[in-house]
Amino acid sequence: MPQGKPAVVPQDGLTTRQRRNRPLLAVHTGEMKGKSTAAFGMALRAWNQGWSIGVFQFVKSAKWRVGEEAAFRALGKLHDETGEGGPVEWHKMGEGWSWTRKQGSDEDHAANAREGWAEIKRRLAAETHDFYVLDEFSYLLKWGWLEVDDVVSTLVSRPGHQHVVITGRYAPPELVEAADLVAEMTKVKHPMDAGQKGQRGIEW
Repeated sequence: MPQGKPAVVPQDGLTTRQRRNRPLLAVHTGEMKGKSTAAFGMALRAWNQGWSIGVFQFVKSAKWRVGEEAAFRALGKLHDETGEGGPVEWHKMGEGWSWTRKQGSDEDHAANAREGWAEIKRRLAAETHDFYVLDEFSYLLKWGWLEVDDVVSTLVSRPGHQHVVITGRYAPPELVEAADLVAEMTKVKHPMDAGQKGQRGIEW
């Protein structure tokens, strides 16, 4: 895409404006770090446009307060107080989805994941947000906690103008095929290869 121009203009009956502004389904996958970071960078741009942001963070510990969460909560507060940017909701699910952060078996976590996906489906149907980050969501598909066909069909048929970004390793082929934008993070080099642990300001 030299200078931001597409190499091919499809014969899809859409105007340039319609094609440019259609809502996107993006997938950030691969073994390297940076998948969530890239998604939150997109969410920052969306917030600057005044869009409603919904972040749904799966798998990562519900007790782990990442830097992006603190930043987005501050941006949400700024919007509430001044009207600048867009509203922000951030939901942390712990292991799978759990509003109450309950401990339990894999089946409990799978049930929580299904409950969480049902909530996201309701929000998509209601067009609650303009921009969704489903962080670490691909693991729920890999573990069989959610049906891939249901997820893909719901996302492809979502109404209105709702962008969705999914992060996590092992994105299934069906999701990759359905997505408009797919990025695979491939490791070339990492400090951990030299025995260095994650550090403040870089990993969190």
